[in-house]
Amino acid sequence: MTVHALAAARRLTPRFAARAAEHDRDGSFPADDFRDLREAGLFGLMVPRELGGLGASFAEYTAVATELARGNGATALVFNMHASVTGALGAVTEELAEALGVSEEALAARDRLLIAAAQGAWYGVAMSERGTGARLSQLSTVYQPTDDGWHLKGSKTFCSGAGHADGYLVAARSSTDQSVVSQFLVPAGAGLSVEPTWDALGMRATSSHDLHLDVTVPGDRLLGGVEGLALVIAQLMPHWLVASYAAVYVGVARAAIDAAAEHLNARNLAGLPAVRSRLGRADAATAAAELAVAEAARRVDDAPGDAETNRWVWRAKLLAGTTAAEVAASMLEAAGTSATRRGHPLERLYRDARCGSLHPATSDVCADWLGIAALGGDPDRDGSVPRW
Repeated sequence: MTVHALAAARRLTPRFAARAAEHDRDGSFPADDFRDLREAGLFGLMVPRELGGLGASFAEYTAVATELARGNGATALVFNMHASVTGALGAVTEELAEALGVSEEALAARDRLLIAAAQGAWYGVAMSERGTGARLSQLSTVYQPTDDGWHLKGSKTFCSGAGHADGYLVAARSSTDQSVVSQFLVPAGAGLSVEPTWDALGMRATSSHDLHLDVTVPGDRLLGGVEGLALVIAQLMPHWLVASYAAVYVGVARAAIDAAAEHLNARNLAGLPAVRSRLGRADAATAAAELAVAEAARRVDDAPGDAETNRWVWRAKLLAGTTAAEVAASMLEAAGTSATRRGHPLERLYRDARCGSLHPATSDVCADWLGIAALGGDPDRDGSVPRW
């Protein structure tokens, strides 16, 4: 799997890079990139082989995501959302399903969604809301049962790929019990409307617009077929909520180094010791962050949900976010004022890299989580605000 998927990503990276400036300038969605991803079969990356997918591990996902981000961080970030949905669904083993009370019918419904992904469907994530961010326990979107399914009503923000995905993973709270948070795979179409609100500093091509829902879905669209699993899954699989972003921002940092090297060589500035030192420090910092992501991914594959695994998950997100911002800033300074012009790759990468620390969990939240763990506390419960 690794050879096929990683080779496909490497073929696509130059195409993504060639289109990135235009989509960033216009704030337009990179639809051609997603056609390429579909044709390469990468929407099935995290789908088990028996369901027609590539059956990638989390470590294999991180390698692919890093490579895609070297072409266009925005494309890789939206792809990450799809991989998070399919990866989490595919990771529910029979043993875990039994422990969670997931029925055979719910597993069959899950398999249908994964088969569709292997055949070219892709999914977005509609979790964050204005005023609450990504904290699942604070959501205002609600759901209630109907005679033939579930009705969901509410609004989501920062929904990457809004208006382009084939379906959306929607988190909502029960209208009768606010402590119960569930997730639904809502198909695109009637009952969903996109409000074009995304005009941001960086990652401008993600189409992370607001998504408004007033929709009824069939009963089998409740993931797991059991209400209240969202918070449980967040505890069991924090790597998809936290560290999957990390691979993207390692790729953005590496792209910034590549762009700086090209710029400096073209202008005969590579002979300056200060410039070389900046590139050397950036290379070392990015390699260290990449190793942290790789270690977290290795542990996720070997012992998902383990306490030490989760510490590495949070470390990876913290290091990737801060490293990307620091590396891109240093590369821009090394290249000089000409690289700050709109349309220069480093100007775009600087803005994209700055977003890494802001994705949930933010760098401050990651550092707080790790600090509580270092002090011997329970970082999932001892924070001043709910993590999720």
